[in-house]
Amino acid sequence: MKIASLLLLFAPVAVALEHLAPGQHLWVFLASALVIVPCAGWMGKATEELATRTGEGIGGLLNATFGNAAELIIAFAALRAGLHDMVKASLAGSIIGNILLVLGAAMLAGGLRHPEQHFNPSATRSQATMLTLAAIALFLPAAYRATIGPEGGRVGELSVAIALVLLVTYAFNLLFVLVTHRTYFSGDAAAEHARATWGVGRALSVLAAATVGIAWMSEMLVGAVEPAAHVLGMNSVFVGIFVVAILGNAAEHATAVTAALGNRMELALGIAIGSSVQIALFVTPVLVLASLGFGPQPMDLVFFPGLVLTVFFAVLVLGQVSGDGQSNWIKGVQLLAVYLILAIVFYFAPGRAPQ
Repeated sequence: MKIASLLLLFAPVAVALEHLAPGQHLWVFLASALVIVPCAGWMGKATEELATRTGEGIGGLLNATFGNAAELIIAFAALRAGLHDMVKASLAGSIIGNILLVLGAAMLAGGLRHPEQHFNPSATRSQATMLTLAAIALFLPAAYRATIGPEGGRVGELSVAIALVLLVTYAFNLLFVLVTHRTYFSGDAAAEHARATWGVGRALSVLAAATVGIAWMSEMLVGAVEPAAHVLGMNSVFVGIFVVAILGNAAEHATAVTAALGNRMELALGIAIGSSVQIALFVTPVLVLASLGFGPQPMDLVFFPGLVLTVFFAVLVLGQVSGDGQSNWIKGVQLLAVYLILAIVFYFAPGRAPQ
């Protein structure tokens, strides 16, 4: 973490390039992206410290919530810039990134240190079902648009109605996780409390500073992302799914791998899967509703069919590798392989997501 913090030195570089070297979009994008990584890492560290006082279930939820703050901040900046397609791509990328990249890296790292790690399969199945529901919610608006044509229907109203259903469902999911079936998601809270090294005040201060840093850098990153993608020869959807989403998931990635190395697979799964559930059922509908105040063209829930398929594939693979309540390094390799294959496909896709 201390080595990664050296990347904060790129903050003045990004600011100088933004204001003193107009047109240097690629370097602004790279510099601001490098700063976001340690900010997200410190955000993850602060939320992990808070999590040690609450048990692994609630800790995973806390980490996912504050970790997704980076994604939400970047998405709001992109919405204000009118980059709806990139926002949708980054949302889908966050879901599949948490399931395949974050969880895959955690299972691989944990499996190399511990031959077999265990977790509650009932908890994992309940959250995988939530992700299946989210995939259905993303598929149906696209099917509706395809049926009635691009100019007909009431896609905006349909999207708002589905967004409200998703938010209510997420509220019930919180009730399930935190109250009625808390034992499904709880680890050894007393043992985790013993690992805490920061006070609550320090953790909250670092969390606030990291959030401000991410908000500041994300404004510059979003402004430079499209020109930078053009220079690099990448299509905008690839950038949204595999670049912006990875930056937004940096906190979850670091903390989930650290938890798995410490043989805390319940926490690692709570972070990775819980973050995907939160993106799908909370962040996405919140952005749809918030976009109503961002001009005459609010964001809808009509995702490209290729994006919806990637979410379905990720959820399908998740069910396969987590249904037995055990993890090992080869399962991590399998998840990472699927992620890499998807990245290759989207990289070669011409301009938009595969249809």
